[in-house]
Amino acid sequence: MRFRQRPDNDNTPETIVINGKTVAVVMPAFRAAQTLEATWNAIPAGLVDHALLVDDASDDDTVRRAESLGIEVVVHPENRGYGANQKTCYRTILERNPDIVVMLHPDYQYDPRLMTAMTGMIASGVYEVVIGSRILGGGALDGGMPWWKYAANRFLTGVQNLALGAKLSEYHTGYRAFSADLLRAIDWSDNSDDFVFDNQMLGQVVLAGYTVGEVSVPTRYFEEASSINFRRSVRYGLGVLGVSLAGLACRMGLYRHPLFRRHADRNPA
Repeated sequence: MRFRQRPDNDNTPETIVINGKTVAVVMPAFRAAQTLEATWNAIPAGLVDHALLVDDASDDDTVRRAESLGIEVVVHPENRGYGANQKTCYRTILERNPDIVVMLHPDYQYDPRLMTAMTGMIASGVYEVVIGSRILGGGALDGGMPWWKYAANRFLTGVQNLALGAKLSEYHTGYRAFSADLLRAIDWSDNSDDFVFDNQMLGQVVLAGYTVGEVSVPTRYFEEASSINFRRSVRYGLGVLGVSLAGLACRMGLYRHPLFRRHADRNPA
């Protein structure tokens, strides 16, 4: 099924075909009722072949609004966490056999218009994963990112680059595009059900030897956008340091952590 993001008109293309690849977007959602429609309407018309929203037991109108927009919805009967939400997203969408999968937060913090660029980089065959970086453009603080989150982002990214032998501008963005083949190859099923899932998955991608592409994404922080509090941010930061140490030990041949058990032989670094 092909979904359209805007009403038909003479100036709107029926489809955007990128090297003949089918594109799916998955949206892990929790209390996204106020921002979902704006996010959905900003997705380039005709780009998406499949759209899926997984609702993590929201207590607002997220599900109803998603259904009214024609988005496929899966509902968790109880709150399972951000990582568990993504697991449901990927398991479900891979059953639809897309070529490219974009993970987009429905809180309108990341600009959906850049999906064309991100999916194009995947469709080119040059990259199998592309992240939307809030740091590349240099406007994170101007976009409202709290200074303490910016400082933590820069510190943790520096540590992780040293540990994993990469040169990414950040590891903490929630805007990512993957080839479906990569999602099938990376063993993310046992990763955390919490926010550190994202970081674990990107660490797995890097240590598996995949080259990560990056696109500069403007930062949007506003009241309705989701953001974890200081306490959970500290917990996330400690988890990131754990991933970094495990990755470093794996690269040095000292210890093969279960997180990277299927990837150590692929990257000789």
